[in-house]
Amino acid sequence: MRVAIYGRSTSDNLSEHIQALFQKLNEYSAEIYIYGPFCDYIRKTLQIPSTVKCFNTHEDIKGKADFMLSVGGDGTFLETIAFIRDSQIPVLGINTGRLGFLANVAKTEINAAIDSLAKNKFSIEKRALLAVKGPGNLFGEVNYGLNELTILKKDSSQMVTIHTSINGEYLNSYFADGLIIATPTGSTAYSLSCGGPLVMPGSENFVITPIAPHNLNVRPLVISDNSIITLKVEGRSPNYLVTLDSRSETIDDSTELTLKKADFYIHLIKLENQHFFKTIRNKLLWGLDKRN
Repeated sequence: MRVAIYGRSTSDNLSEHIQALFQKLNEYSAEIYIYGPFCDYIRKTLQIPSTVKCFNTHEDIKGKADFMLSVGGDGTFLETIAFIRDSQIPVLGINTGRLGFLANVAKTEINAAIDSLAKNKFSIEKRALLAVKGPGNLFGEVNYGLNELTILKKDSSQMVTIHTSINGEYLNSYFADGLIIATPTGSTAYSLSCGGPLVMPGSENFVITPIAPHNLNVRPLVISDNSIITLKVEGRSPNYLVTLDSRSETIDDSTELTLKKADFYIHLIKLENQHFFKTIRNKLLWGLDKRN
């Protein structure tokens, strides 16, 4: 079993649970690759096998890892995608953060999760990504996101206008603080906090969610993920912020962005006891009477 591990250098990742992770992997004689800066950080406190190897780019693990473990929260999980890219390495998120929709393996479940990987007791769930094209090679080689693309006002408190077309047909000019284009995976993230709907993984949709729109009749819209979305922003400020998952760039009002589904998927590991419905019930506290 060959396992790559990505994590951030935070105190949450120095617990006895992370130490137990390496002990469990060692029981299966796993070949371990650890993200370089994370490896240097945990070596100071934790005991990790002397045979571990470091990786710093996606090329370092392409074809060398059977699984990728993301150790942290959902933000860490999104960063992991940049190392997986189109390699189809399946990824499992171990939650040492807070809510954890993507990183949904609790610290207390680490041993059971590794047992499931070693015994092939899991399935693969394909998740679509959102690819963006803009001038100047915006976002470089990693021009895709698992959660969402967002356009936001930057240097002014004034609202912005985001002209939006789908498949060449004009949809609307959103006068708002910003606009979110989310995948089904991203429907549980920023889009949800702005009033967007929850969308099941694999439903082949995108969600267009305005952020604090001036016209209260403007509501989130669900469209096919075969759609090509065109965005152009204008306002009183010369610069605007565009984010793609955890990364951000500055654009001006001459920028036109084109969004579509990426031509590859990210493979998420789904353990036997995991299901989207169970996750949202647990994370969003559905069905619980909080009056007690």
